[in-house]
Amino acid sequence: MKSVAALLLVGMLILWTELPTGSAWSCPPVRVTCAIPNPPNSCYTDRHCPPNKKCCPSSCGRRCISPRFSLPLF
Repeated sequence: MKSVAALLLVGMLILWTELPTGSAWSCPPVRVTCAIPNPPNSCYTDRHCPPNKKCCPSSCGRRCISPRFSLPLF
């Protein structure tokens, strides 16, 4: 019984570490496909990026990007 509880706790901790950090912006859509099979990634999660950057899929692998702020249309 203790091993089941321990496994459940470890599973919950793993899921908690992969939760989004609460940023208000999302990754832009990828419109171009990379010609390289299995391109290298410079990050795997947002935690691998500097503050205020997010790990997003790009045309060739994942990389840290800054948010794009758009001006409101009047």
